[in-house]
Amino acid sequence: MDKLHEKYENLKRDLEGLESVAVAFSGGVDSTFLLKAAHDVLGDRVLSVTARSLSFPRRELDEAVAFAAENGIEHVTVDSEELDIDGFSKNPPNRCYLCKTELFSKIKAIAAKRGMAQVAEASNIDDDGDYRPGLLAVSELGIKSPLRAAGLSKAEIRQLSKEMGLATWNKQSFACLSSRFPYGESITPERLRMIDEAEQFLIDLGFHQVRVRFHGNLARIETDEAGFQELSDKSIREKIYTRFRQIGFTYTAIDIKGYRTGSMNETLNL
Repeated sequence: MDKLHEKYENLKRDLEGLESVAVAFSGGVDSTFLLKAAHDVLGDRVLSVTARSLSFPRRELDEAVAFAAENGIEHVTVDSEELDIDGFSKNPPNRCYLCKTELFSKIKAIAAKRGMAQVAEASNIDDDGDYRPGLLAVSELGIKSPLRAAGLSKAEIRQLSKEMGLATWNKQSFACLSSRFPYGESITPERLRMIDEAEQFLIDLGFHQVRVRFHGNLARIETDEAGFQELSDKSIREKIYTRFRQIGFTYTAIDIKGYRTGSMNETLNL
């Protein structure tokens, strides 16, 4: 057995040992893979839970609901409005800690009510290499991280997802819309709407991996190499400029370094 599939077998053994589990399910690459693996192992002893908030685009919620229904997995949504958390809207460096503490506390309560023995989330070993205050909340609340425990990276999860026939194997990476703001920049419903509409417009244009970072009246676009090729077309740039002006951005800039996770952490003195 090769190393990757050995990791997958270890993951399945770990999941079996959980007995029953509520999986925090965003519909992204990692949580879809984790949920499918858990359901394959535990069957109806799995509950999927998706948070509903202004930081979570409707398209992502719809995809999560559809996946659970198509695979016969029990699914519930929970309102988890981050902007109601004391201090969150001020966007401090521990913003993710505040959010995850609130979210996973709610999921734990749902799990207990539904008779689920454990709660699991879908971080992978790549998440260990960046500033991730949300993982502290995961640890404090006793949330299981089966993908990290199995030593699986994002690339490996994509490969296994492809082998399993999951459509998410090549889905773009996603993080909550609150991550588009520099620390200390206030997060408001209107600003979240602007980011959501801007990113949806780029996705509708055919961009795959893309972020729109908020810098006041300036939108900074991060994209991958394929996205840079799209942006070489003047007509595409004109469409983006016009639509972003309608959304509320006076200026639109392209980040020449391109897409990368955690780019807002580059301002922190870690």
